[in-house]
Amino acid sequence: MRQFFKLMLGFAPWIAFMFIAHGSLLRLKLGLAVAAALTLVMAVRGLHKGVIMWVGIVFFSFASVAVIGFENVWTMRHMGILAHGALAAGAWLTLALGQPFTLEYAREHVAPALWSDPAFLRTNVLMSSVWAVVFSLGAGLAWGKMQVPVQPEWLFDAVNYTLMVSCVAFTSWYPAIARRKAQAARQL
Repeated sequence: MRQFFKLMLGFAPWIAFMFIAHGSLLRLKLGLAVAAALTLVMAVRGLHKGVIMWVGIVFFSFASVAVIGFENVWTMRHMGILAHGALAAGAWLTLALGQPFTLEYAREHVAPALWSDPAFLRTNVLMSSVWAVVFSLGAGLAWGKMQVPVQPEWLFDAVNYTLMVSCVAFTSWYPAIARRKAQAARQL
């Protein structure tokens, strides 16, 4: 359970943004300001790192300038797609480069001798892939919310939140399973 909350903390700027930034222009601006400040504070304090940190810095900086500075309507209208799309692009990029973004976090919990272990690397490719798919689905849901007048509108958000929480739960649960499988394989 501790791992679950630590993982949620890593997404604190995105979670704060998600809960604050809807319903009005003032709330969107406030959400962006809070998320940008949290991202920077967490980065400086070492609580936020890797591609998720950099995606947050770039996204919240861009969105803050576009929305707070220029009140750019296109950016405001597409905020959900842009936020999820930025996270998806960051996750897919790390996979394409052969450095799944979860490696940086996973290395905190594993002895350096195991960092190049094929099972450890496969586990991180799988976890990063699951995150990339969930982020991509989030972008698709945000696009769908704009295109399809489904009532109630919150249904899109409920599906998205369920996917995200499920992904956090998977990330908290799966490494222990993979570790046990790898240990059993080494004992054979």
